[in-house]
Amino acid sequence: MRSALVIGTGLIGTSAALALVRRGVTVHLTDHDPQQARTAAALGAGTEGAPDTPVDLAIVAAPPAHVAGVLADAMRRGVARGYLDVASVKGGPRRELQSLGLDLSGYIGTHPMSGRERSGPLAATADLFEGRPWVLTPTRDTDTEVLNLALELVSHCRAVPVVMDAEAHDRAVALVSHMPHLVSSMVAARLEHAEESAVRLCGQGIRDVTRIAASDPRMWIDILSANPGPVADLLSDVAADLDEAVRALRALQSADESERREGGAGIEDMLRRGNAGQVRVPGKHGSAPRAYEVVAVLIDDQPGQLARIFADAGMAGINVEDVRIEHATGQQAGLVQLMVEPKAAPVLTAALRERGWAIRQ
Repeated sequence: MRSALVIGTGLIGTSAALALVRRGVTVHLTDHDPQQARTAAALGAGTEGAPDTPVDLAIVAAPPAHVAGVLADAMRRGVARGYLDVASVKGGPRRELQSLGLDLSGYIGTHPMSGRERSGPLAATADLFEGRPWVLTPTRDTDTEVLNLALELVSHCRAVPVVMDAEAHDRAVALVSHMPHLVSSMVAARLEHAEESAVRLCGQGIRDVTRIAASDPRMWIDILSANPGPVADLLSDVAADLDEAVRALRALQSADESERREGGAGIEDMLRRGNAGQVRVPGKHGSAPRAYEVVAVLIDDQPGQLARIFADAGMAGINVEDVRIEHATGQQAGLVQLMVEPKAAPVLTAALRERGWAIRQ
């Protein structure tokens, strides 16, 4: 691939453009909002404006509701040899394109499974997709050349290609992305009018659960409007679980011992099912999940503290697999949780203590 046109210079489109430019591809940028395209160009994502001659690949990074229309316009104008979109829903756009009578041999639907709470070109990074799954949904009609162009894009973005049926993809993202986002928003909504004394008690758990609720509601209306059925089906199942949890908790309030036992058993069953589901979440780099040991380090909220911890861990020859930071309420201090291989935990603990760090057991 020597040239590409990115149509839509938000987070995903600009990030893909940045990755392509880094690999020497000539990138052209267009957007319904010219200022957004100018911003992306200023960031080094390519040249603002449509190309004079057809490019190798057109990448449509428009909201799901507009993908088919934008693709149809680009295909009719013949702006590229191949066309793909990066929308988070795949079945709907393809059906719309089919209804318009277009030849879809030069098109493939794709979805990079990566994003951020922030949107727009200023949130874009060239490494946004690195190590992340990038779903491709070819059909029997998809030209091999177009599939190869899509695979080349995925390779340039250092993502991991995953081939799926479009409808199976839409059911999958409803489960692992769309439904969890709504549930996160529902939990966060409980905080809107909560007493300040309660909100001040928020710890890392509530931050983890509500993190994705910070995303742009307008973007999510577009996404959910394109995949409402599978999401509604899943929320119906969640609602049934919530009803059962309410009944079990009410039973725990009962004066009757047998009802309390039954309520406790119901809650335990739900928690155990949660354990069983959580361990299926892929681990680092998409591999099977692994159990890490946590080394908890108390730090002051001052510049350079994290850098010192990682430097000291590196000097001890320890690879930190993951990290979490829990901030102390009302204090300029926090707890850094370093996740390491179990056999490395005692070595890291001793090394950090030797260098003056306070370790919490």
